[in-house]
Amino acid sequence: MKGKVSDCSRREFLSRTSVGLASVSLTGLTTVRRPRGTFVQSDTGIIHRTLGKTGIRVPIVSMGVMNANNPELIPRSYELGVRLFDTAKSYQGGRNEEMVGTGIERMGVRDKVTIVTKIPAPGRSRDGSPSTMGKEAVKKQFLEDFEGCAKRLRSEYVDVLMLHNIRTAEDAHNPGVVEALAQLKKEGRARFVGVSTHAGQDLVLNEVAGMDFYDVVLFSVNFTMADNAALFKAIENAAQKGIGLIAMKTQGGGRQRKNLGPINETAALKYVLRNEHITTAIPGYTNFDHMAQDFEVARGLELNEEEKTFLESKEIKITTAFCQQCYKCVETCPNAVDIPTLMRTHMYAGQYSNFSEARATLDAIPLSDGLGMCVSCATCEARCAHVVDIAHCIGELKTIYA
Repeated sequence: MKGKVSDCSRREFLSRTSVGLASVSLTGLTTVRRPRGTFVQSDTGIIHRTLGKTGIRVPIVSMGVMNANNPELIPRSYELGVRLFDTAKSYQGGRNEEMVGTGIERMGVRDKVTIVTKIPAPGRSRDGSPSTMGKEAVKKQFLEDFEGCAKRLRSEYVDVLMLHNIRTAEDAHNPGVVEALAQLKKEGRARFVGVSTHAGQDLVLNEVAGMDFYDVVLFSVNFTMADNAALFKAIENAAQKGIGLIAMKTQGGGRQRKNLGPINETAALKYVLRNEHITTAIPGYTNFDHMAQDFEVARGLELNEEEKTFLESKEIKITTAFCQQCYKCVETCPNAVDIPTLMRTHMYAGQYSNFSEARATLDAIPLSDGLGMCVSCATCEARCAHVVDIAHCIGELKTIYA
């Protein structure tokens, strides 16, 4: 009986959080393949910005490929005007990079696009114990990981290679990774290097801005974070130091919310991009309608009345309940569980319907800090410093994974 209840709950959860592709309208768009090299799009009316000291100019709306599994989105995005594609070694077990590489190769436009990919620091222990990998071993593994990325991307080089998902300012100084990145940059295999971060973002941005090494930072920012003064000050500081800034999680962690429905996509994107320190955003669209809707923002950032109303609504910000990864909640948990990463897991599963990335994120948490520590708790005592209902989210994660 217990198994049946769990299975039922899981089906209900999947039903609530999945977006049916059958409901997507493809009116006016085709999937007819065009000959190699004929994908041409006028830049008329598209707002471009320069990615910091890299000198790369890109439209202010790019493509976050992580959640996409339709290969046709790559050529259609390029045709529309997208010129920067963001992926990572871990996305979809490498298939995401393959999709990007294959699509760009078939179009014959490698020299006209900017490819961003990301590799995590090697050596993190699954059980939470300290890594036993020394600097040389880390460097060797990172270089090997890069070769895999390059092969999947069908390219001898990447435009921006990032150390993926760092949590502290100290992580930016990982000696093995820094040496590997420096070598790849010297060899021309990575034109520029950077970091991506979800946590401690103001500290990471300020640290990178003070280093004479990294060129780009990918970080989370959206309309629910308007009161995060430290983050916005760090954004300005990094931009002034020549760091190219790419924004993710611009829709507040997904396009749908229970009891809220679809968020105002254009308002969310415009909020981020009206900050001129930010070069481009990488919304994670998965269908042609969202692709067109997102990229239209690249043609103008003026807010209409509906968008203004959406951004001014305190109720929407509360209902969106975006985890800002501040880690203050960990102090309120008796088991010091890695709640922010669990909240990201919940976001990937419950709001992106990306269950492979959710599983990968969950599996990256050391066992001593993970969801297993929550199973014995009848009542969750952890509290969010903002508006996230931690107990509810962890309860749903238990239904699926525990």
